[in-house]
Amino acid sequence: MRAGVVLEPIAVPEAARERFWERVRSTHAVLRQQPGFLDDMLLEQHSGPGRFNAVTVVRWASEDALAGAKAAVDELHRADGFRPAEFFRDAGIEADVANYVDLPR
Repeated sequence: MRAGVVLEPIAVPEAARERFWERVRSTHAVLRQQPGFLDDMLLEQHSGPGRFNAVTVVRWASEDALAGAKAAVDELHRADGFRPAEFFRDAGIEADVANYVDLPR
C-alpha cells in the first residue's frame, strides 16, 4: 500500500486566525494518536503573494489509515459540538483539501 498524504491549503481571514489554529491543533492532537499516523506539519505563510496563508499536512502509512482518522476527528467534533463547515463559512475560511499518494521515485 502506498503512503497517503492529506494536504490542505487554506485561506484564513485575520479575524478567524486564532480560533482556526486552536481548532487545527486540537484536531491534530487526535490525528497524532491514530494508527498509521506518520507525521504532520502546520504551516503559516509569512511572505509571498499566495492566496492561501495556512497549510496543514498529514502523512499516513497507508490510504486505509485515513478512514479511521476521519472517524476519530468526526467523533471529536461531535463531542465538542463543533461544525467545521459552519465555522469555515461563518469565518470566511476557504480550504482546498486533497488527498495525495507517494509516487515511485
